[in-house]
Amino acid sequence: MKSQHIVSKFVKRISGHSRINHLAVILILVIPSLELSCSSNAQPQQFDWKQIEQAIGKAGAVQPDGVYKIGLPRTDLHVKVGDVEVQPTLALGSWVAFRKLAVETIAMGDLVLTEDEVEPVMAKLQDGNIEITALHNHLLNENPRVMYMHIDGRGDAVKLAQAIHAALALSKTPLTAPAPAASPEPVNLDTRALDQIIGRGGKLNGGVYQFSIPRAEKIATGELKNGAEPIPSSMGLATAISFQPTGTDTAAITGDFVLLGSEVNPVISALRQNGIAVTAVHSHMLDDSPRLFFLHFWANDTALKLARGLRAALDKTNSAKP
Repeated sequence: MKSQHIVSKFVKRISGHSRINHLAVILILVIPSLELSCSSNAQPQQFDWKQIEQAIGKAGAVQPDGVYKIGLPRTDLHVKVGDVEVQPTLALGSWVAFRKLAVETIAMGDLVLTEDEVEPVMAKLQDGNIEITALHNHLLNENPRVMYMHIDGRGDAVKLAQAIHAALALSKTPLTAPAPAASPEPVNLDTRALDQIIGRGGKLNGGVYQFSIPRAEKIATGELKNGAEPIPSSMGLATAISFQPTGTDTAAITGDFVLLGSEVNPVISALRQNGIAVTAVHSHMLDDSPRLFFLHFWANDTALKLARGLRAALDKTNSAKP
């Protein structure tokens, strides 16, 4: 550490003075510990995520970037867009994510709610000091109507989880783990070709083939130049693309692009030129830096054709290289 180097030089200068030398030894021991305790951004070495699992009522998984994320798909809902019955992993996937820092925990999430669940859930979240950062649609012409509530909280990890659970309990969101599948559900898609077109590997999740594409730049709540902590992409800051098979070589697609303001209209144009409808453009956070917009889309057509349209739109963004 820089402070240790400075103190070491100080000790050399005062060597031979027993009392002062004793003080210097104390400084060497104390200053590094003070540095660590004052760093609000330092990651703790360990955290018992079981506490969060118990508070929410469902287990999650630690992501590669250190975030603990719990998926809460609305398997209780049967939503259709036209003739397509929307799989929970296509567009009905509530989630909450926790990032533990040395001093506090950050919690973010996206809750899928029916219209009658919005008000009681919102009121309970505010009672628990959880901020609502957005409320909007993702789809068009779906039946029944569903809304998406984005949330943000900071503080004690368990108290945040308990507050979120109390709000979710006022909805019909399933909070128990489903029975494990005997084997991975097959998907009627040429996933290798999709990977080649999109330019990175996807993954199968509940009969839906998904891509997650982070942005290249750092994103924070608050100004990065003022020391704001970057937010990991797994907390809802990666472009999400999902394919649900709807027939031989066809798929319904949806998801959201994470965009700078200057990218919004080029992406809209690229999608529309390829037969992909834009269903919503809005914010998900209140004080993000840089300012971001989330663009949602829908189409049901030949899967590879749609993939090429999505790739054309991705090429208009500052996405991280695979």
